[in-house]
Amino acid sequence: MFDLPGDLYQNHLLAALPSAELHELMPHLQRVYLPAKKLLSDAGEPIKTMYFPTTAVLSLLCLMEDGATVEVAAVGSEGVTGIPVLMGGDAMPSRIEVGREGYGYAMNAKHFKREFIRSSAINGRVLLYIQALMTSILQSALCNRRHSIDEQLCRWLLSAHDRNHTNELITTQQTIASTLGVRREGVTEAAGKLESAGLIQRRRGRITVVDREGLEERTCECYSIIKSEFQRLLPARPNDKDERTRNEMYRVIDAGRLHVMSC
Repeated sequence: MFDLPGDLYQNHLLAALPSAELHELMPHLQRVYLPAKKLLSDAGEPIKTMYFPTTAVLSLLCLMEDGATVEVAAVGSEGVTGIPVLMGGDAMPSRIEVGREGYGYAMNAKHFKREFIRSSAINGRVLLYIQALMTSILQSALCNRRHSIDEQLCRWLLSAHDRNHTNELITTQQTIASTLGVRREGVTEAAGKLESAGLIQRRRGRITVVDREGLEERTCECYSIIKSEFQRLLPARPNDKDERTRNEMYRVIDAGRLHVMSC
């Protein structure tokens, strides 16, 4: 059995799987560099590849009739793209674009679907991720409807800070405005308040987080709700004892499936 690449564990979904399942997947996972702004798939196109980001951040964008785009979700090291394939669909209703350059792992969508059906461990972890992703999308929709642009901007900055693992965020105020579905002028005004308060610094194409605690004090409850749900459903990689216990649980589940199928 070969050693697994260290950066594979940077993707929380892959890291949550038992080692045996990771070794099954590894020959089919290809490490890829994902340059910023690259279009990975367009709306309505068949999903051929699923991406597990490690350092890259991918944006799920909806295209409006007037040509504007709105980000409905972002996928970083916590998850995977291409979920509709596992649910029986063949295409995404949104386009997938690289929001932040970096690395990840790519896998043929049809092969991962077979593994998703075969393995209760993979099936269980992916379903938990889908639940967390749905919470994120629903809570973000509520936030965009009920909370001020100032609060939304703080939530976006904190989430981006979590995914990027660096204080310097490569982004523009127009990009943030498109993500939140608000006017650029509103983001500029809100960012100006945060900069005046000493929480961030702005320069062309970059925003630096100076005082994270200050942002956390100003954001709404949506940030903590989303983060807590991901931490609850996809916790850090367990130790060996926890993994053996979980593997035994999955063997019991599989045995039950076989018993039902044989009846």
